[in-house]
Amino acid sequence: MRFIKMHGIGNDYVYIDCFHQPAPENPGHLSTVISDRHFGVGSDGLILIEPSSVADARMRMFNSDGSESEMCGNGLRCVAKYVYDHGISRKPTLRIETGRGILSVDLEVAGDRVRRVRVNMGIPILESAKIPTTLPGDPPIDAPWPDLEDPLGTRWHEDCGLDPRITCVSMGNPHAVIYCERVSQVPLESVGPRLERAAIFPRRINVHFVQIHSPTEVTMRTWERGSGITLACGTGACAVAVAGVLSGRTKRTLLAHLPGGDLELEWPGHDQPVFMTGPATEVFTGDWPD
Repeated sequence: MRFIKMHGIGNDYVYIDCFHQPAPENPGHLSTVISDRHFGVGSDGLILIEPSSVADARMRMFNSDGSESEMCGNGLRCVAKYVYDHGISRKPTLRIETGRGILSVDLEVAGDRVRRVRVNMGIPILESAKIPTTLPGDPPIDAPWPDLEDPLGTRWHEDCGLDPRITCVSMGNPHAVIYCERVSQVPLESVGPRLERAAIFPRRINVHFVQIHSPTEVTMRTWERGSGITLACGTGACAVAVAGVLSGRTKRTLLAHLPGGDLELEWPGHDQPVFMTGPATEVFTGDWPD
């Protein structure tokens, strides 16, 4: 089976071109083995690039634990790059079918290759029941920190200057946004999995800690549902942009610094979609023996 390794600012996936070969019979299981960074290709998960009857291509995304997710913004940019660069569709604007619906992407092309992609990520979902979360509010804005058993205690709250409140947004997948003064000091490997599986998030949650530099610039770190710590999360960056506007912390145009690189975000209005712009990179191709 032929595969392609690609990443969007370090958020890396193994991609399968299902236009030119059959889709794997059990993509969830394949994702767990191919994503292993010691015994597999190594990635945050698996993405299938499939034909679509309603768009230029369809994207299906599986986390490294085998669970299927609705959306991945960094993955979507890479799908668009592959579709254009490999001649599946040479349009400057593509429509990609996702678990979030059909999303439109505008391509920045240089030397006959896609360098950056601007994605219409859709209108944020703000109803608690649809995010979903049991926290109060539509959406919950600066909701109280949940009562979690934390072996680290609360000392780390002081170390990172935690604001112990949570704002929740869905970009087709669920996100919790938390602010702090020193994002590098958050013990993400401990706090992330506890928040991901907290009872207040019935379908689990993607967790983002955010440090504000100005109303138009932030740094964020992410614990992704089903994948753990990742270098970037596109839907998460969009959720951070929305949460910042809703809570009055940031403006509608935002530059987000993630461990793997930067994303440009814009949310023109409450009834408007979020736009995300960033790079997409093809790393290598190979053959998987199974």
